[in-house]
Amino acid sequence: MHGTKDIIKEAAALPVEERIIVVDSLLRTLNIPNPDIDKKWVVVAKRRLAELRSGRVVPVPGDEVFTRIRERFGR
Repeated sequence: MHGTKDIIKEAAALPVEERIIVVDSLLRTLNIPNPDIDKKWVVVAKRRLAELRSGRVVPVPGDEVFTRIRERFGR
């Protein structure tokens, strides 16, 4: 049987698409999907996408978000 370090090393060597599948599969074992919650998130995601596409909401780059957080909370 493989140890944890061996499994991580093997997984890290996989192509990105396969690593995504591995990560998603492992996360699903920790947080079992709930179809009702997933449906609600789809509604939220579609609304947010529509707001972005319409121009009502202006996206903020991730690095800028993290800079603001560090400035606000001193890290």
